[in-house]
Formats: sequence, structure tokens, C-alpha cells
Amino acid sequence: MNQLALSDEILMGVEKPARYIGNEINAVKKNADEIAVRFCLCFPDVYEIGMSHMGIQILYDILNQRDDVWCERAYSPWLDLDKVMREKKIPLFALESQAPIRAFDFLGITLQYEMCYTNILQILELGQIPRYSLQRGEEDPIVIGGGPCVYNPEPLAEFFDIFYIGEGEVMLDALLDAYRESKTKGYCRRAFLELATTIPGLYVPMFYDATYFEDGTLADFKPNLSHAPKTIKKQVIPDLATAPYPLNPIVPFIKATQDRVVLEIQRGCIRGCRFCQAGMVYRPTRGRPVEQLKRFARDMLKNTGHEEISLSSLSSSDYPQLQALIYDLIDACKGKGINISLPSLRIDTFSLDVMSKVQDRRKSSLTFAPEAGSQRLRNVVNKGLTEEMILSGVGQAFAGGWTKVKLYFMLGLPTETDADMEEIAHLAEKIAKCYYEIPKEERIGKCQITISTSFFIPKPFTPFQWSPMFHNQEYIRRAQVVKNEVQAQLNRKSIKYNWHEADLTVLEGLMARGDRRVSKLIIAAYEKGCLFDSWSEYFQFDLWQEAMEETNIDLDFYTMRTREKEERFPWDFIDIGVDKSYLWQEWQQAQDTLLTPNCREQCSACGATCFGGGVCFES
Repeated sequence: MNQLALSDEILMGVEKPARYIGNEINAVKKNADEIAVRFCLCFPDVYEIGMSHMGIQILYDILNQRDDVWCERAYSPWLDLDKVMREKKIPLFALESQAPIRAFDFLGITLQYEMCYTNILQILELGQIPRYSLQRGEEDPIVIGGGPCVYNPEPLAEFFDIFYIGEGEVMLDALLDAYRESKTKGYCRRAFLELATTIPGLYVPMFYDATYFEDGTLADFKPNLSHAPKTIKKQVIPDLATAPYPLNPIVPFIKATQDRVVLEIQRGCIRGCRFCQAGMVYRPTRGRPVEQLKRFARDMLKNTGHEEISLSSLSSSDYPQLQALIYDLIDACKGKGINISLPSLRIDTFSLDVMSKVQDRRKSSLTFAPEAGSQRLRNVVNKGLTEEMILSGVGQAFAGGWTKVKLYFMLGLPTETDADMEEIAHLAEKIAKCYYEIPKEERIGKCQITISTSFFIPKPFTPFQWSPMFHNQEYIRRAQVVKNEVQAQLNRKSIKYNWHEADLTVLEGLMARGDRRVSKLIIAAYEKGCLFDSWSEYFQFDLWQEAMEETNIDLDFYTMRTREKEERFPWDFIDIGVDKSYLWQEWQQAQDTLLTPNCREQCSACGATCFGGGVCFES
């Protein structure tokens, strides 16, 4: 093991020192002197969160398969160690070699959620890497970003050298080969970045300029380098059967948020919910072969010692061979003390039968995500879920011995009225009645219904990207409408209600929809002490408000406006395959409360077939 970057005294003085020592099971060690390219993957949140992210594990495995590359990992130091590192001027380091991240050729930062943006500045500062791309010299690493937030990278454009748009399996080798070529030819940093613009899926922000109209909307966005493409097309691997998968994932020393074998069964979603960014940007839907998945599960259990398997997908019930896969896993795990976790299942007869085999019904709960209380509003969002389906599923579950139900909704959806909100409480009451209609002597335990509401954010590349948000006070009012109606229900003692933070929501909306001018706000907030903003106990909205005033960033401009059809969005230069005209058509369908069939029932010609594969080509 390499000498640790932190002394024993420091490690003993911080919470969970195992976050910083590396040397976990299946971590990759190589001889740095024999490596041509050193790559550090960084997750801008605490270790336990980052270690639960399967995307990092996939990229880590791909990069380390190359003999000429050593990929290591870094995470945001928690607040206690952050303070010590600043006081003692200890540079942020990678876990495997404990070497400073500034010594690497690449620093790859995954962008999973908008509220991690101040943590990116923490990583750069502690890493002793200049904040702005234009300030970096020949000895600094190439800072590259990837993940779902790159579908609007503009608020972060000045901090990154490159953004990778799409699935990392496709063009990572081309990027690394180009870097090796540039080193062999003695290219300077800028020359390599110019070369990177020729690789599909790579966006190099310094070679693009944005101009604005007097009203603040985007006037033009175009390259300032002759060979830089006007649009960046996301990269997609059409056949998941050929995609690499980490059969030796790293096993942390301490409990991570997802402490289990994660089996990715498919990518994409056929459902077309109009609020869902993932459902649009990850099209087309592609599944892995069931026999491959069985082998993956067997090998990963053996190589990690984990005692649980979780199926990963946006909508597991839509995987065509789900029944064969689950029953095989149940048989293979029988008597071995291995649990099977089944998220994102529709509650139907098959699902309940499966869950009865893998769950303790007295302890577990069933989850429904109706998203809206009324059928009208569910049609607006294209949920494709009726009240009859919900009550039928719940009724079967109660009859089967379950007593706990979790319901997830959104507030602030387009066209929402107070009556729609009140229907959330009415639906919960109807579910409670399903339980109490069971003869008393046949009931097991007490009925527990938990309602959770988040607040709607119109994300880029969704049909709702033209929709406005609301002020935080209005979101709170809407939550109060639901709360009051819950308290008016006959079975209110069986119903619990939770809601998301309104201040956090409006700020996330600003980050999701912002342009390059928002970068100055992120810097100002960070310099005021904003860090770990996704952690509610550390989120300081008052400091963000001060930063908005100082930087002249108008929150309402970015979040409260209804967009016109012709408005140019900061993210329009990215081609996700789904046509903007299709998204606009869906926006009109939503306002007319018209449903669009899912992709397996009927192709709606969204444009994603340009990538090949997917459900559109199934017989």
C-alpha cells in the first residue's frame, strides 16, 4: 500500500477515516512509472454517495482494462477534512496512489445532480487546479465532465475543458488515443483541445461563444474555431450486449448508500413521461440479454461478497425477459442468504408474486409513483396509470399481506389546480379504504400510507422545458393544500405526508436551466461558504440569495418564465436524437390532456431511431 496522504493524527480526528485510505477490495493498483495516461475519476460528493454510483464503476473498469492507463478515484472531502486540508494546505488526492489529483493527465468529474456544483469548485480548489479552463497551464490536468447534467453544461462551461455528451463506452478510447498522439507529437494543451473537437460527442466550451438579446434570452451560440462542430451529438452504444460491465466492482470498507451488486438490465424507458429528462435523453431503450445478466450476477456476487442484488433500470417492469431473469435469480440465490431488490416495478400480479418470494412483507413497503392525484393531470404528464390500476394493485398487495404503501407525487406541474392537489389526499384515502375493507381478523399489522411530494422542475430536453416554475412560497402553499386535505380524511391517522424543500427546488431549477452567465453565481455562492448543497442540513438559501443580488442573476428570468416556441435554449446545440419539434408536439399534447402511447405500443417518431437498436426494431 502507498504511503497515505493523510497522517494518522488527521485520520483519527475526522469522521469515517476509511473514506480516504483507498486499498479497498477490487481497487486497481498499477505502477505509475509504466503508465502513459493517468486518469482520476471524481464524484463531487461524499465517498458513500460516490461509491454507490454504478457509472463510476463502469468507467473505472473500462479505463483500467487498458494497459497504458491507470484510472483512480477521488471524492469530495467531508466538511471536517475540508477544513484540515485548507489549514494545512494538503492537496486533494486520489485514493489508489494517494497522489495529488493535479499530477494526473485527466480529471473526470461526474455531474449527477445540479446541487453538487459548488462541490466542483471545492475539488478544483483543494486540488490546486485553476478554477477556469482558460487559466490552466501545461502541467494541469484536462478537466472533463460527464453524466446527466451535461445535457445543459453551460452553467459550468468556464470550469471545464471538455464535456463528454452521452455514454462513456463509445468514445473514451478515441479520447485517450488522441491524447497519446498529441503527447507524442509534442502538442500544447490548446492544440490537444482543438484535436478533441474532432471526436464525436466531445464539447470543448472555450471554442464556442454565446451572445444575448437585450431581454436576456440567447441570441446566438456558435463555434469560434473553424473545425468545431455546430452541434454535438450524444454518443450511444446501440447494443448493450457488447457493452463492458464491471464484474469486479470495488467493495468499500464502510457502508455505502447502495451496498449491493447492481445489475443494469436495460437503458432508456418506453414510457415517455413528459416531465422526465432521463426518459428522453437515454432513448432508445436497450436491454441486456438475460443469459448475460445471469452470468454477471453470479460473477459479481462471487467477486464482491455482497449479499444483495439490485436490478437497475428506469422501468424494470418493461424489461421483456424480466420474469425469466427474476425467477432464475431466485432459484440461484435460494438458501444462500442473498436478497434481491426490485426497484421500479409496476405493482401487478407477477410483481407481487415475485416480491412475496424475496421480501419480508411485515417490514417492506410497496411503492407507487402516480405523480399526480387526478386522472386529468396524470394524462397531462402522460403517466399512463389509472386510478383503477393503482387501487387494483394495492388491493392485491393488502390481500397478500403488505400493509405499507409509499406514494410519490409532484406539485407544481403544468395546468395543476388546487382540485388536482386535493386529489392526492383523496387517492390516499381510497387506498386506506382498500385495507380496511379486509375483514379485521385477516389484517396483518396496521395500515401505513406515506405520501411524498417533490416540486416540479422543467428540465432540458423534456416536453415541459417550455413551462414555468413557481416561487418557493407558492410551492409551500401547494404543499399546505395537500396537508390540509390529508388532515380532513377519515383515515388520516394511517396517512403520513412529507414534502421536498421549496428553496432547494427553485435553485435546482436555476442550475438546470441556466446559461454561461450563471457561473458567476456559483462562484459567488461558493466563496460565501455554500458547499454540499444537496444535503438539506447544509443548504443555505440565504447565502445563495445574497450571491444572486451581488451577481445580478435574476432567479425569475431563469425559472418563472413561460418560453415561446421559437426561443433558443442554452442546450439547443446538443443533439440527443429526440427532435425539438417532437418535444414541442408533446408540450401541446400535454395542454390538451392527450396521451401518447408508449414506444412498445406505437412508435411516435421522436427521432431516437437514428441511433439504431432499441424497441423500435423489436419484432
